[in-house]
Amino acid sequence: MSTSSAPRPPSSNTAEAARPRRSLLARLAPRGRRALRSSIRRWTRKRHGIDPDPFTLPGTRVYILPTALGVTYGAMVFAMFLGAMNYGNNLALALCFILGGLGLTAMHHSHRNLAGIKIRAAGSEPVFAGQTARFRIAIENPSALARYEITLANDNGTAPAQRIEPGGRIVLDVAVPAHTRGYLQLPYFEVATRHPFGLFRAWSVLHMNMRTIAYPRPSERTSPPPLTATDTGGAQDMARDAEDFAGLRSFHPGDSPARIAWKAYAREQGLQVKLFAGTSVTSHLFDWDSLPGLPVEARLSQLCRWIEDAHAAGRAFGLKLPTVTLPVNVGAAHRQRCLTALALFDSDERGTEA
Repeated sequence: MSTSSAPRPPSSNTAEAARPRRSLLARLAPRGRRALRSSIRRWTRKRHGIDPDPFTLPGTRVYILPTALGVTYGAMVFAMFLGAMNYGNNLALALCFILGGLGLTAMHHSHRNLAGIKIRAAGSEPVFAGQTARFRIAIENPSALARYEITLANDNGTAPAQRIEPGGRIVLDVAVPAHTRGYLQLPYFEVATRHPFGLFRAWSVLHMNMRTIAYPRPSERTSPPPLTATDTGGAQDMARDAEDFAGLRSFHPGDSPARIAWKAYAREQGLQVKLFAGTSVTSHLFDWDSLPGLPVEARLSQLCRWIEDAHAAGRAFGLKLPTVTLPVNVGAAHRQRCLTALALFDSDERGTEA
């Protein structure tokens, strides 16, 4: 008598072997998409070079491909067409032609939604190493038709899609992480849209000459900064009486507006700053040589920390590096000059910034 044995469940070894294969495919699919996009970017860069600022996007620079929804939509229409042909159903054939025409119309509208827009750089703010810089990009619509679902994208994310009214302007930003100090370049960005219906994605890859600067990462608050007595011309002594007036000197960036001699300015004598007797205050001179034994990047981080703390406290400070010396001063512009000198220290481009 023959006995039928019940099907045995797959062994644990088979299940464990299938699991890595699925995870491997899941890892390879995004890598393949990234490799394809990287190849397209290299090809467009080689073909078109650096795009001018501003740049009007021509229709020949707009690429278009169906999305996952578009592929599903096309497969559904094709399956309906095969069924209608098999059964000779004229109503089903008419529906297939209508849906197919709708898809072709959506493709043309998606392409037209990007063609003709004007793109220009809108600036960026400096950041510290380890932070993320955001490059602002303005998109203008010079046509009489509105543009829908316009967005910017790069490897680090996608900006929220926005509508641009006729003659309107929007500003979107793209993120670039700053891993090291120095100049940070925006390598590329994509202008894209999925309007209408999300069946197609139209996009264009642009390479504009946009950059910002990344300051050194400030170190932890450990050693106090060195002190030196310096005459700042009353930049910090705001409580000095009028009888201590000692004369005038030329205005320097960072001088307090309260010390400007406005009467002399009204007499067309230029911007002059009042000097008062006994205004010797304690300020900081941050010297590269005051940090012996530290590596280059550690010295820059410590100097950056001292500059940030002094600026936050409203104290005057100066910076002395082997390649440049910035005299004692105060203000946001002076802070930016000092941090820029740190960011470009031992860099080939520091001479262009001085």
